Amino acid sequence: MKKILVFASGSKDGGGSGFRVLADGCKNGAIDGKICAVVSNHENGGVRHKADDLGIMFEHFSGPYDTAGYAAIIERYNPDLICLSGWLKKVTGLDPRKTINIHPGLLPLTAGMYGHFVHEKMIEACNNGEATHTAVTMHFVTEQYDEGPIIFQHALKIQFHDTPDSLAESVNKLEHEWQATITNLVLQGEISWDGSDPQSLRVPSKYRFLDLKTTLV
Repeated sequence: MKKILVFASGSKDGGGSGFRVLADGCKNGAIDGKICAVVSNHENGGVRHKADDLGIMFEHFSGPYDTAGYAAIIERYNPDLICLSGWLKKVTGLDPRKTINIHPGLLPLTAGMYGHFVHEKMIEACNNGEATHTAVTMHFVTEQYDEGPIIFQHALKIQFHDTPDSLAESVNKLEHEWQATITNLVLQGEISWDGSDPQSLRVPSKYRFLDLKTTLV
């Protein structure tokens, strides 16, 4: 069975909902694979508590967040796929052919941002007439932050009454609807690229850009 290694920061008190979605996907068959371990920079945070509940190996990664640091973890688990799910540390040295990230906003508009900063930016962009929608985005991971080839993007209309908190809740729900499905397509090789040339990207057309035609104005 193919192995997935998840990197999820969470927080000292909670987080890790995306990791839980992936674990549930492996359990219910949405993902034809297993999570060999989950990695967090918080030793006793929400991700560890979820890992303990699920019976999944937990790895505390306190750095250094450099090529050698990441390589040591990868060597221990030898995963077929690396999933960044709310991982807030810069990554380096990971294989771009088998490392993916889920981002809670429209790229490249919110590149380099995380958490509430993404949703604040999207509401600002809507108010300024730059965009009508935000999006859940999944992409391959390269050395350039949030610049790897996009493999999936699903738009969500920004409502006039949205706040960063309400938008975050709506986006998070949409992330959970699609994360397992797209992750499995990458794990099974239906979504792929050669790690260097964006033109080599292969994505089933029905998944790559959903409802995105009216995202930008």
